[in-house]
Amino acid sequence: MRSQPTPFEGGPMDGRTLPILLGPTGHPSRWYEIPVPAPDGGAPTVLLYERVPAGYSKRLGLQRGWKYVYAPGGQKPKLRWPWTKPTPPAPPGE
Repeated sequence: MRSQPTPFEGGPMDGRTLPILLGPTGHPSRWYEIPVPAPDGGAPTVLLYERVPAGYSKRLGLQRGWKYVYAPGGQKPKLRWPWTKPTPPAPPGE
């Protein structure tokens, strides 16, 4: 498997670069989760980072790679299949 050094921005990983495995398309995964164990032995806290473009070249406007940006309180979107029915909205007053 190929990997690519990918920088992290924001949160506790700010300024660090880790080798991230690339998928079959040559891109790193859309979300990166880092579980942090709780000091009291409880459920671990999960730090969530989202993949965004690292920047663009001046001349041609080509993308220069990827970076991960900290998403405090962010949640990964649920996997939705095209053939599933949308969730009905809650009735008013509930």
